[in-house]
Amino acid sequence: MKATEVPAVAGAHLFEPTPHADERGFFCRTFDADVIRSVGLDPHAFIQDSVSRSVRGVLRGMHLRSGAGEAKLVRCSYGRIFDVVVDLRPDSPTYRNRAFFELSGETQQTLYIPAGCAHGFQALTETADTSYRIDRPHDPAEDVTIAFDDPELDIPWPLPATSVSDRDRKAPGLAEVLRRLGGHPQQKES
Repeated sequence: MKATEVPAVAGAHLFEPTPHADERGFFCRTFDADVIRSVGLDPHAFIQDSVSRSVRGVLRGMHLRSGAGEAKLVRCSYGRIFDVVVDLRPDSPTYRNRAFFELSGETQQTLYIPAGCAHGFQALTETADTSYRIDRPHDPAEDVTIAFDDPELDIPWPLPATSVSDRDRKAPGLAEVLRRLGGHPQQKES
């Protein structure tokens, strides 16, 4: 497994496994504590795993957490997704930068998204399973949603959004979210 820094978002990394394929299919390691440690992350910090299944065109995002934020490892375990990260950490050298990825079940790449970054994705295949490994228990009171189609974000979603949750459809734009959060989606806890 190889770890590569994501230049557009400070602290983000892409982990690329080495699939071993034969007539039966493939096998690959999707999480390796030593590789995670090699980029300065604590592999034991991840405490919750989740999975979502989406159909082609489904759009989920843009989401982040207030409070201490939430770091996560995201992987498309089946199908393909267009994945988006927006750095909303005011003290970051890549503040407000965006990064786009195509994650797929073919490559099994895992993307590390630092706390304080907004995340969203769109399913590109008839079925797309997306796995998340998260570093904090979920607290719905800390959920923050930004309009996926906000012109200020200018995300080039590859497909028309065929299905979007009410929460995502009614989300405010980036400027409103930053105003509500005082410009700091990730606050340090005292």
